[in-house]
Amino acid sequence: MSTDYAPTLKERIKGVSLIFACGTALFSDGYGNGIIGSGTEQFPQNYATTLNSVVFVGTILGMLTFGWISDKVGRKFGMMTSAAIVAFFSALSAASSGAHHSVHGLLSMLIVCRFFLGIGIGAEYPTGSVSCSEQTEGKAIAKNAQHRWFTLATNCMIDLAWCIAGFIPLLMVWICGPNHLRAAWRLSLGLGFFPAIAVFAWRWSMDEPELYKKSSMKSVKIPYMLVLRKYGVQLAAVSVTWCVHISIFGIYSSTIVETITGDDSSLTTVFGWNVVILQVSKTVLFYMPGTLVGAFVVDYLGPKWTMITGLLLQSLFGFIMSGLYSQLKKHIAGFAILYGLFICFGEFGPGNNLGLLASKSSPTAVRGQFYGVAAAIGKLGAFVGTWAFPPMIEAFKKAHPSDPDNWGNTGPFWVGSGLAILSALITYFFIRPLDHDGMTAEDIEFRAYLEQHGFDTSAMGFPDLGETTIASSTPPEEFDEKEKVPI
Repeated sequence: MSTDYAPTLKERIKGVSLIFACGTALFSDGYGNGIIGSGTEQFPQNYATTLNSVVFVGTILGMLTFGWISDKVGRKFGMMTSAAIVAFFSALSAASSGAHHSVHGLLSMLIVCRFFLGIGIGAEYPTGSVSCSEQTEGKAIAKNAQHRWFTLATNCMIDLAWCIAGFIPLLMVWICGPNHLRAAWRLSLGLGFFPAIAVFAWRWSMDEPELYKKSSMKSVKIPYMLVLRKYGVQLAAVSVTWCVHISIFGIYSSTIVETITGDDSSLTTVFGWNVVILQVSKTVLFYMPGTLVGAFVVDYLGPKWTMITGLLLQSLFGFIMSGLYSQLKKHIAGFAILYGLFICFGEFGPGNNLGLLASKSSPTAVRGQFYGVAAAIGKLGAFVGTWAFPPMIEAFKKAHPSDPDNWGNTGPFWVGSGLAILSALITYFFIRPLDHDGMTAEDIEFRAYLEQHGFDTSAMGFPDLGETTIASSTPPEEFDEKEKVPI
């Protein structure tokens, strides 16, 4: 962005609006992902497990598939399609029904709907988030606010949606009463239609981001081996840290609810404490401050150092909870506060910055696929956490037979805190810092890199841009035609 250009207020509002039009769809995705978690314990166990699993599988499939679509077909096509999928299958989920009002038929249809909803949820990451990051380098966006607006439009929206997704089922049970749970869950699922369709309409008149127009490989065969040679280590580092973050994301959230509710398994009690302790205390009191404060810090520290700071503080509170667990379990409020700070710094650090690093560490030509692969591997962290922590608890109990309960309950926090430190080390050694306007510079460097290895970059970008196409930052070099390397 030129230093002597002063955008008007209207241009600034439009620039920020484009950022939110791209990223805010993650609100509907967060809602759709979070709403199904409330009340599944009332389903038959095999259906509850399958229902949660198909969303997970669909999300990963959406991330990988739409990563390619985002790069090769177009950002806008991917965003419009993903918003339409989320809207349609949110509505269809609410209308699920089995033949002759069969419960098993209803749940089977719901499972199919949630699978496709998962695809739409996953699709938003390499389409909406990537476009959001590219819009932050528009000429109407101040340099010292580029990372902030991305964070406010993406991770903040997801966190807010999770809060609302925890509150809506409780509200519906209050309104409909315990004798009308069918209406309560249908309304809860159906409400996911409205934010998705609103975003679909918001995006209707959008154009492709300027960076994508200038540097895409939409009609060019992508040289994947060259891409991996240059960005493979960065991709692996972002993917591993994302996976670790998700795996420790939900340690023991259910323990707090079980401790408070005791033997009372009524829906209003479970939903109520789920909102107060898990959703309100986590999201409103901890998630939201963590992500909001982090959003205003990241432009000053940079995504890399903000992430490292969050990880180290997260590990600190995890170790405190582990060491003082015997005392804290007698005071559930204290435990909830420390647990809240644990996840607060998780949002301040990796929660906010993994998306930034995934979207801004790669060139425009492969940004969708880079982001999609990193997000998909990160999503596997949820699977790792679900399956790894229960046997880990049992292993800690067996290793300390004199005090199995305390060691079983604190074991995951010891491990989670250690993993946070490992992520901080990976970030420090293998993830490079990001600069403002860094994506434009990255595209120039990528073109130069391809040209140095004999790749013809003349067909990159949209053909009708003329003089606006990004040029290489280095002069042409002579190449050995046989080896395709600079002489």
